[in-house]
Amino acid sequence: QVHPVESGGGLVQAGGSLRLSCAASGSISSINAMAWYRQAPGKEREWVGSIDAGGTTQYADSYKGRFSISRDKVKNIMYLQMNSLTPDDTAVYYCKGFVGTTGVWGQGTQVTVSS
Repeated sequence: QVHPVESGGGLVQAGGSLRLSCAASGSISSINAMAWYRQAPGKEREWVGSIDAGGTTQYADSYKGRFSISRDKVKNIMYLQMNSLTPDDTAVYYCKGFVGTTGVWGQGTQVTVSS
């Protein structure tokens, strides 16, 4: 079993940056991919981007060039660097760890961007 735990959320002003972390514990060696999602108030949860075991990243078009995913394999932590934030980026950000095709959600971390 994999247990992702997000951190790093908070309040940031528009135009600012924030880096979220997702620390994975449990069966680390069995993780083949990790992903970030977000859910804005009143909206459905949406995929932001992913990183696979080889370090290859993919992003939803809306976030390309502004958000960046990276991973520290030694510390078993995935990061989401978010730049040029706007109030529309206000959401709960979730991490998901995949073992095969089975995904395990973290509890989420709140990001609030003030105008």
